[in-house]
Amino acid sequence: MTQIAQHSLLTVDAILTHWAALQPDAPAIEGAGFRFSYGELDRLSRQIVALLAARGIGAGDRVAFLGKNAATYGVLYCACARAGVVIAPVGWRLAAREIAYILADTEAKLLVAAPDFMDLAAAAMAELASPPALLDDTAMLAEAATCEPAPFTPSGEDDPILQLYTSGTTGHPKGVVLSNANLTRLRIAGIAAGLTYYTDYRAGDCMMVAMPIAHIGGTGTFNLALQAGIRCRFEAEFIPGGVLAAIEAGTTHMFLVPAALQMVIQHPQAAETDFSNLRYLIYGAAPMPLELLKQAVVTMPNTQFLQAYGMTETTGTVSILPPEDHVTEGNNRMRSAGKALPGVAIEVRGPDNREVPRGEIGEVCIRSPSNTAGYWKNAEATAKTIDPDGWLHTGDAGVMDADGYVYIQDRIKDMIITGGENVYPAEVESAIYGHPAIAEVAVIGVPSARWGEEVKAVVVPRPGAAVDEADVIAWTRERIAAFKAPKSVDVISVMPRNPSGKILRRELRAPYWQGQERQVS
Repeated sequence: MTQIAQHSLLTVDAILTHWAALQPDAPAIEGAGFRFSYGELDRLSRQIVALLAARGIGAGDRVAFLGKNAATYGVLYCACARAGVVIAPVGWRLAAREIAYILADTEAKLLVAAPDFMDLAAAAMAELASPPALLDDTAMLAEAATCEPAPFTPSGEDDPILQLYTSGTTGHPKGVVLSNANLTRLRIAGIAAGLTYYTDYRAGDCMMVAMPIAHIGGTGTFNLALQAGIRCRFEAEFIPGGVLAAIEAGTTHMFLVPAALQMVIQHPQAAETDFSNLRYLIYGAAPMPLELLKQAVVTMPNTQFLQAYGMTETTGTVSILPPEDHVTEGNNRMRSAGKALPGVAIEVRGPDNREVPRGEIGEVCIRSPSNTAGYWKNAEATAKTIDPDGWLHTGDAGVMDADGYVYIQDRIKDMIITGGENVYPAEVESAIYGHPAIAEVAVIGVPSARWGEEVKAVVVPRPGAAVDEADVIAWTRERIAAFKAPKSVDVISVMPRNPSGKILRRELRAPYWQGQERQVS
């Protein structure tokens, strides 16, 4: 297969114009029965710009999308981005009231919804005094087909084009505003540095988007495909069997969160799946237990694994653990989130906002061209997250080693203080993971009259397995310090997670802290 020519373009409009001229017949987007080449995507996105303009929607306005991963979203994203209209994809698993909050917060003029979500959209809009106009996504395509592409002023590299809402584990979700350059500039730095996972795109390659488009792991992955000029396959939602089928059907690149990767490699079909098409698998967004990663490397021996660390506010990846640091027998670096990408600075800082010595724990802080300029209509939250020098404070506790590798311990707010000792749930979870009776584990702090807080493990058993509390505690004590090991173990049938796959610790903690004056020790 021939290598696709690289470029240094910074806007979605310039990128689409480039690929439409260079390879108009090459496949661009597919999913839910739709397929568009780069030439078709170029024209159709221009027609949608005209449709939006006819509805009084232009640069700086917001358009929301409600639905599962779909080619129609990809086309709408391209149209909006070209003309500087900010698109805000909304999680389809949200309740009507939560959707209504996001619609009101964005001040969206239009909501485009997939047919299956029109009722939910209507219910959300019924909560609003001034709801946006509502348009079915297939009707959008039909209406756009009647429009002549109209002239428009392309959005600039620093113009906002995407607004993603954070998970909202406490209070209302916040809208993270991202620009063209936020989404493109780091790739250019990676190409300049010769990083193969930024340059190894070939004619016929396919990027699969299986993570939700309302999160950076979904839309950000689609944006990578656009920049590379390859085919993007939208899987409506993450289904392990569907992912395995897509790999056999030609997927070469994909991103999964660890919980999804676990479901894929433990699926009954995995043993018979031909993984030879899959060249690169990026994983991140949650802690990856070393034992799970070793299983994945063994299951997919010809796949290049990359751990990506980042967050919505950094437009996704700012550090990478490269393929050469992944080995089947496992190593300590596989516990890390890798090193800063070219163009990114990472420091671990103490409460005084100064860098701590290597090997000491602190808050991971990022300075990067991919950092958001701030939260939509929320100057207070922006000031708490981005300091006057432009460093973004992640809220993640981490350690940096002498070689610059970052080891994420946990969210600072999830840290457990037991008898004056700091315990990070992710470290305990990694120690427990691999126990033969346990499929999933989450560690939380619960009230303790003696210790202030004590460590509790909440586990989901493997099918047909029985979990013995004493055995789990003993297993953990063999692997980490005794004070970090759980004092108790609860067994549940399903682990609560948000749509991006992160464990909802607050739901696990809530019953134990009910009636307590403070929610931490």
